[in-house]
Amino acid sequence: MTSDIEALAQQLELHPDYKVLRRLTHTSVFNPAIAGNKLCRGVVLDTETTGFDPQHDKVIELGMLLFDFDPLTGEIHKVLDVFDELEDPGFPIPPATIAVHHITDDMVQGKQIDDMQVNALLKNVVVVIAHNAAFDRPFVEARWPIFETLNWACSIKDIDWREEGFGSAKLEYLLTTQGYFYEAHRAEADCRALLALLNQVLPQSQQTALLVMLETLNKPMKKVYAVGSPFETKDILKARGYRWSPDLRCWSRQLAGDKEIQDELAWLKHKVYGERKARVEVETLGGTVRYSNREGHKEFVTL
Repeated sequence: MTSDIEALAQQLELHPDYKVLRRLTHTSVFNPAIAGNKLCRGVVLDTETTGFDPQHDKVIELGMLLFDFDPLTGEIHKVLDVFDELEDPGFPIPPATIAVHHITDDMVQGKQIDDMQVNALLKNVVVVIAHNAAFDRPFVEARWPIFETLNWACSIKDIDWREEGFGSAKLEYLLTTQGYFYEAHRAEADCRALLALLNQVLPQSQQTALLVMLETLNKPMKKVYAVGSPFETKDILKARGYRWSPDLRCWSRQLAGDKEIQDELAWLKHKVYGERKARVEVETLGGTVRYSNREGHKEFVTL
């Protein structure tokens, strides 16, 4: 019966008016290891939480896939370990949150994530990857300090999905472009979906998504703060990709690469400060600080 359905799916795929989506299956081995190439260990991570504020909300599910990969080719070799546990936050889970991930108070009652297992799984890991690391990292750092010591990458921010020809960076959408669907918003399922996506070769760069993302770890990542920018320049700053920080009362943008940073400083001097002498603040964000709520090294640069 299954073979008959697959035959129908293949026949449908040949018609230009139809696209076929297949359920994403659990895969342990993705690519054969290349003899002589040293493999590295990485983790894809996803959390389900009680809300959006890491200062008040809590992790109620932690999912991680430990995998090894070839840092030269960006090919994923295989999944080494799977971790997925629930935890009681100590207070009722808001109904609006339950509607998203369907984790109820009864499911987490009395449960606690094993700290020793978390620490053991992260041993010798060179990078932790999350789809929107700026959300997950502050939550897990508040619960497990070991995450502060690790390099992080973000599969949303560290890959230019639009430049690669995709209309959205949402995980579910990206998987559908590769011909797959899955049940989203549970930690392990989202981790498996992300790992499958990272194994795909991107259409423009012709490299795996994992390699494109990891290359950002080798570039200097910095955040430029347009200190004292004139009010009338707010629209061009926003169009350039700057974001307004109400607490700092300042526009800022994150960039990677020495040339990109120098080009940005030149753009600011010409377009924002009108060639006048100005001082902007530049924050250096290493892999152990990126996407956390902790600050990197800051210094003023005169334009």
